[in-house]
Amino acid sequence: MSDRRLSGAAALKVHASIFAALGDETRLAVITELANGRPQSIARLTAQTDLTRQAVTKHLRVLEEAGVVHSVRVGRESRFELAPKPLEEARRYLDRVSAQWDDALARLKSFVEE
Repeated sequence: MSDRRLSGAAALKVHASIFAALGDETRLAVITELANGRPQSIARLTAQTDLTRQAVTKHLRVLEEAGVVHSVRVGRESRFELAPKPLEEARRYLDRVSAQWDDALARLKSFVEE
């Protein structure tokens, strides 16, 4: 859902959950693995790390709750895919915050140089 349709507080809560989910190096590594666009099983994702299947599953659940990944059942296993829309919305949020800081710093510079 676009953060324009959410109230200010609700949008902040969504962004906070995304940033919290991405605030772990293991979860960032999982996101990097999923960024190739192919759905991957827990077994395949586990093979890329020194973690147990249970640990990778825990990290995937956090990412899934934040809406950053989703799973698709294929036979007896779940395959996980990156959900890019929430990440794009978080990037737009950071772009807006960055622009606000740029404006504030420009005003400060103008004030100091007067």
